[in-house]
Amino acid sequence: MSGRQNVYIKRIKSLLPFAGTLCIVLLFHFSKVYVLKFYPVIVNSFIFCVFFSSIFCKETIIQKFARKMEGKELSDFTKKYTRRLTYVWCVFLFVNLMISIATVFMSDKIWALYNACISYIALGVMFGVEYIVRIIMRAKYDRG
Repeated sequence: MSGRQNVYIKRIKSLLPFAGTLCIVLLFHFSKVYVLKFYPVIVNSFIFCVFFSSIFCKETIIQKFARKMEGKELSDFTKKYTRRLTYVWCVFLFVNLMISIATVFMSDKIWALYNACISYIALGVMFGVEYIVRIIMRAKYDRG
């Protein structure tokens, strides 16, 4: 395969998730297929399972992210913090999953409001609060 073909293949691969999402959105918009309301449930279930299953491993998913970002071995403080953070994310993801399951059986407007708006706002708030807590915790750890 030539270099030019590799570039085209990489571009196509990078567009596949967007094309898939667009197909799902269009299919949901132009059809009355009830099963499509389970799309957020499937995605939330997968993410929850990844985080939850990592609790039982030597290194949680968040510890793996932290180690890659730090580029070195994690301190004991960071290991404890990231393990606890994994528990917090599991609770958040479980609640989000349960709400997305509940919305499947509600009106389309409520389903769309939660799964296309509120869940993303909640995710952003969770990231923001965690970032602030991390800064505070790191400052306390560095001081003493």
